[in-house]
Amino acid sequence: MIKIVSEQKCLLGEGPVWDASNHLICWIDILKGMIYALDPDSGFLKTITTNRVLGAVCICEDGNFLGAFQDGFGFIDRNTGAVNIVSDPERHLPGNRFNDGKCDPSGRFWAGTMSLTEAPAAGTVYMLGQALSISRKIEGTTISNGMTWSPDQRFFYFIDSTTGSVVRYHYDQSGEISGIKTVVEFVPEDGIPDGMTVDTEGMLWIAHWNGWQVSRWDPATGKKLLSIPLPVANVTSCTFGGEKLQDLYITTARKGLTAAELNEQHLAGSLFVWENTGYTGIPAFEYKK
Repeated sequence: MIKIVSEQKCLLGEGPVWDASNHLICWIDILKGMIYALDPDSGFLKTITTNRVLGAVCICEDGNFLGAFQDGFGFIDRNTGAVNIVSDPERHLPGNRFNDGKCDPSGRFWAGTMSLTEAPAAGTVYMLGQALSISRKIEGTTISNGMTWSPDQRFFYFIDSTTGSVVRYHYDQSGEISGIKTVVEFVPEDGIPDGMTVDTEGMLWIAHWNGWQVSRWDPATGKKLLSIPLPVANVTSCTFGGEKLQDLYITTARKGLTAAELNEQHLAGSLFVWENTGYTGIPAFEYKK
């Protein structure tokens, strides 16, 4: 079921996004500040070095990347890797960095910050809109992680990993969210919820940090529907890709593992895929300047 796509070992692999225009799976290594873009057919891997701690990327309408860095939002030239920081809403908080992020259906980039020491409630989720406008969406977060929108675009789902749960907000096309409700709760033996995506049936796919799996959940009932085991503990995120958006790409990490654990988990940090899952994902939204 699961196979290796790339043995490029990431310290903290994250943020997979399917680039449909170029038929590439893209992902990042947060701590190394690297972006990887792989053609799954040819196996050609392009590496882009940003020389910054990079929490998340999305694809822009012009084909370049927009990143959420430790020092703010910045555009990334796809060919050269040059970074143009355009806004840093937490310039006054040098002990914070951006973590996970994703574009919403209207083409705005949402990304959350966290303390480098994981201090409680030190983070905020921001929305970078058109004309580089910034607004605060969720405050007092600790480890901002999975974000996704329901297929009908009525709901926004969000994970603060320290809560062990997924919450749902009512989402308006204006970018306003309201009415928080917990829809998924992890048990401790399942690890910690990390990155997340959604399928066309509205089910949530969640990566388990220290949980050795990706799981599928029904947010209407809170029930776990499926578990896909992986040979590594720290599973960080997932997204659908491929021609029909039926291949599930999964990022993993080596961060936090001991030498003995790394010896046991020699594939930790690799990119994995479950091809032809029988489920279909939603195309990644692009940032609209």
